[in-house]
Amino acid sequence: MVTTQVESLFGGDPYHADCPTRRILDRIGDRWTVLVVGVLGDGDARFSELRRRVEGVSQKMLTQTLRGLERDGLVRRTVHAEVPVRVEYALTDAGRTLLGPLRALQQWSIEHLGAVSAAQEAYDRAE
Repeated sequence: MVTTQVESLFGGDPYHADCPTRRILDRIGDRWTVLVVGVLGDGDARFSELRRRVEGVSQKMLTQTLRGLERDGLVRRTVHAEVPVRVEYALTDAGRTLLGPLRALQQWSIEHLGAVSAAQEAYDRAE
C-alpha cells in the first residue's frame, strides 16, 4: 500500500478539518451522489436518463455531481463517437463498492421512515 504525504500528516482522520477523507465523506454523503450512485448501480445510464430517474435534480447539479464523481474515480464517462454523440456514465470498481453501504442507508431510511416522521411531528408540535 502506498501512503501519501497527506495520509502521513493526518492518518486518515475525517474529524481533522484538513484531512482529505473529510472531502471524500462530503462527496459520498451528498444527497445527489447517493441517488446518482443508486441509479448507476442498476447499470450504465445517459445524462437524460439520470435526470429523469433522479427527480428534482437540476441539470447544473447533476453535471456537478457527475464531474465530481468522475474526478474522484467513482464514475466513468464514456463518449461514443456516433451521430449524435452518445455519452454514458457507469460506476467504476471503486464506485461499485459504495453500493452496499448506500443501499444499507436507503433500507434504513425506509424502515425508520415512520419513526422519524413521528419524531419530527412531535418536535414541531413542541415548538
